[in-house]
Amino acid sequence: MNTDEEISCPVNYAINLLSGKYKLRILHALLNGSPKRFKVLEREITGVSPTMLTMQLRELERDGLISREIFATVPPTVEYRPTPLGQTTLPMLTEIYKWGLAHQLHQHSL
Repeated sequence: MNTDEEISCPVNYAINLLSGKYKLRILHALLNGSPKRFKVLEREITGVSPTMLTMQLRELERDGLISREIFATVPPTVEYRPTPLGQTTLPMLTEIYKWGLAHQLHQHSL
């Protein structure tokens, strides 16, 4: 968060937390079958590079939307899951999904 305006406006606040090409897709993936390992997310989120996925996961973790658990295995295993705050995005993501589905169907019927 940068300025008072960004913090005081709920829309700006939400956009700042969720903006990023892959953040909503990561949350959607985690809300549909959590916890998930990095490689699973990498396979499910097409087009994302490992570097970008790492960056987006770190930002989501920093902002309290996901948690990361490291297991002492060789090699180390890391799992990601939504936090209670991250779980509150489910209704919004469900509506985005519905809107996208309706829009896709409408576009294909033209």
